[in-house]
Amino acid sequence: MASSITAPASPLPAERFFRTALFFLVLTSVVTLVATGKLDPLTTIAAPALVLYKGIRWWQGRAAEFQQKLATRLVLVYLFFLPVDLLFFSRSLAGETQNPGLYAALLAAVHFLLFVMIVRLYSVATDRDAVFLSMLAFAGVLVSAVFTVDTSFLVFFLVFLLFAVAAFVGLEIRRGAAGAVFPVFGAGQGESKFYKALALAVLSLSLGAVAVGSVLFFVFPRFSAGYFARSGSQASLMSGFTDDVELGKIGEIKKDNSVVMRIQTSERVQYPLLRWRGIALTTFDGRRWYTNDAVHQVKTPDASTGWITLATRADMEGRPAAQVRFLALVQPMASDAVFAPAQVFELRGNFASEEIAFAEAVRHSYLGVDSTGSIFNQSRNMAQIRYEGVSLLPVARPPEARSASTNYTPEMRRTYLQLPQHLDPRIPELARNISATANNPFDKAVAMENYLRTNFGYTLNLTGRRPADPLAHFLFETKSGHCEYFASSMAVMLRTLGIPSREVNGFLPGEYNDVGGDYIVRASDAHSWVEAYFPGSGWLVFDPTPGGIGDSAGMFSRVALYLDWFQLAWNEWIINYDLSHQTELARNVGQVTTDWKRKWKRQLHQLEDKGMDRLSAWQRSHGLLRFVLPVLLLWSLVLLQLGWLRKFMRWMILIWETNRPPGQRDNPQLAARLYRELLNLLDKRGCSRKDTQTPQEFAASLSTQPSLASAVQEFTDLYQRARFGGAPCEAFRLRVLLEAVRSAPRPS
Repeated sequence: MASSITAPASPLPAERFFRTALFFLVLTSVVTLVATGKLDPLTTIAAPALVLYKGIRWWQGRAAEFQQKLATRLVLVYLFFLPVDLLFFSRSLAGETQNPGLYAALLAAVHFLLFVMIVRLYSVATDRDAVFLSMLAFAGVLVSAVFTVDTSFLVFFLVFLLFAVAAFVGLEIRRGAAGAVFPVFGAGQGESKFYKALALAVLSLSLGAVAVGSVLFFVFPRFSAGYFARSGSQASLMSGFTDDVELGKIGEIKKDNSVVMRIQTSERVQYPLLRWRGIALTTFDGRRWYTNDAVHQVKTPDASTGWITLATRADMEGRPAAQVRFLALVQPMASDAVFAPAQVFELRGNFASEEIAFAEAVRHSYLGVDSTGSIFNQSRNMAQIRYEGVSLLPVARPPEARSASTNYTPEMRRTYLQLPQHLDPRIPELARNISATANNPFDKAVAMENYLRTNFGYTLNLTGRRPADPLAHFLFETKSGHCEYFASSMAVMLRTLGIPSREVNGFLPGEYNDVGGDYIVRASDAHSWVEAYFPGSGWLVFDPTPGGIGDSAGMFSRVALYLDWFQLAWNEWIINYDLSHQTELARNVGQVTTDWKRKWKRQLHQLEDKGMDRLSAWQRSHGLLRFVLPVLLLWSLVLLQLGWLRKFMRWMILIWETNRPPGQRDNPQLAARLYRELLNLLDKRGCSRKDTQTPQEFAASLSTQPSLASAVQEFTDLYQRARFGGAPCEAFRLRVLLEAVRSAPRPS
């Protein structure tokens, strides 16, 4: 018969411990689900509140609120409500996801799981109910793993593991004690020690499980993030990075402070115009930028290395200033653009959309490149993307650009000098006035950049109705806006002067985290700038937006940087852990082990050399010891050979034991140890005790050896009285008898 956990007739051992662990097990499961942020507001508030209310009643010793029959009926009634939840309520919550049907089914299943868990919590009465409740709690944690891969899940999972071990340890103790003769703990010290030992055992088991699990995780890498994880992910709907950009849209993005990517470069890139380039747009209709180039050149990876070659040094017109190697972890966005700095030469990553291992995804990946140099992931992978690459950064302001030719190709003029049909005539006039003192296209571009940066203001709060001509409204009325207004104004004015230009959307560098060696790029770092073309120098970056916008340095404390580094390491070595990571980890561990061996070996040799040098110097300064030390060594060998040293040590031990306090000297265990010493001594003399002999029988068997019989008999009597009769151990007398046996002559 299952034992009760609600109101036992007599308290069982670990009863309170078990109740507490079971309650926090359920609470941790519910909080883990809520912390994912994927549940509706009603469930987010109601589920933890109901669990906490039950915990208070349970702590007060209240009985179960629901009978078993009522709980079963409630679950059956909910089954009729489940289709309504699936088709209407959960469906409305999953409207913007990539797979609304599957995501709605998952949400409905979570609602059902939480309902059953809470009903079971309010009706739990037996150990069997408690086990079932624990299984439901574990299912809740598994669902949380589908909803999120954030580092917060690791914390909740470790807490859940601790309470799971505690609950099942307490359950087993209760089961073993049920129906058995077991002394009930009082309110004294015994119960306190029991619970401390139990808590220590639970903590040790949990830490051991984490240690073993961690080893197994890194030995057996995970190859896929799971179908549900990809299907349920909701892309960050960042309209500034679609195929067309309407003026004013990026301002909405810049109000979002969530992290969209982390780019690791090992050290801070010393480059004034570092940008994470995304999409270059060529055509402007007065309100919207877009690109007419629908044909992308397909780039496939090398079969052996997985690297996708996008360009060569010969493709770069200008002089390079620096080379950047980077590793990017990009969150899902509503864009297929691949973000990278400046001129990208090679990329390698999991661009493929198939549910396959990372190494396979690399080999199956392919990218598209348009005429503007923008890179696109044709698979539109809506999960997190990890890729590494190599880029060259051009010289920001090359002197040779001032002497660049203006002989552009017809294709260049048709694409990058295009203007909207209805352009306010004040815009070309303003462009001529700004560049009146410049003698070449490059200086004109610099003058226009400086004019916009110094005479216009930056704001994200654009009030009122959108004007019919937003560009003219920005330049001649408000004279304030956000980055795409500045970039659009400069690009259009450059085109009115016959200078090829285009608007580029991407991200500012973000905040550099020197702890992890990565740039933290947020949605608020979304940015637009201008690229202008100068033959011989290529496309150069100009940023007319007032300086300091998007610079997030100082926003985070040092603790936040460490937390972000942990997030980066979590994404890189846990979420994206695969065979390539395992190989790299093994190589790093081997290299570190080799380096440490060499270091310690070198230090040991140095210590050995120093010790020998010091010993030689000491011997030279103490010439007499050259003769004293060999003599002392010789005498020590003589003493060992004659047994004098051994006898001296036994005599010292005897003195120490006989001078111990009476309580320790009369310990029966001391008598047992001395008796074992007697048996070892007799065994060396050829008198071994048989397993079937009692101590008295063994002593009687030595009557044929008068030199031993009396001492062994007295020793045996004293030993038995101390060991089994409750008499004090006469350690001194036993030692005397032991010495008598040791010094007795051997029979001829």
